[in-house]
Amino acid sequence: MITALSALLIVTAVVTVYYWADFFIRGGVHVTKEDWYLKFERAFPPADLWMSACAIAGAAGLLMGQTYGLVFALLAAGSLLFLGLMDITFSIQNGLYRLLATSSQMKFELLINVWTLGLGIALIVCLSPKMAFV
Repeated sequence: MITALSALLIVTAVVTVYYWADFFIRGGVHVTKEDWYLKFERAFPPADLWMSACAIAGAAGLLMGQTYGLVFALLAAGSLLFLGLMDITFSIQNGLYRLLATSSQMKFELLINVWTLGLGIALIVCLSPKMAFV
């Protein structure tokens, strides 16, 4: 289980870096070109960088059996939940999920939403009991 969770954390960090590289270089992940959307999205990179750094540190620590791995993996979990819930709330408030039928970018956003919530919850459920032994 630790190996699988570590792999998921690494994949999350790598895909996050890919997402932002695409967002700023190519723009292929933009759901819309509207200014309000782009301004909101541009607020995420520092928080996503924090989450990604926690994910990498968590994965490395978990794989090496170090206590800091649990701490950083759980920090990544909290960050994933926060980021996912912020993104979902914004998408609901702005009617972006209506675009799912016609937008591959919005389908990717939905995948990100499900991934962040799912992995965040899985990390907490699987790793919190291990904190009692730290």
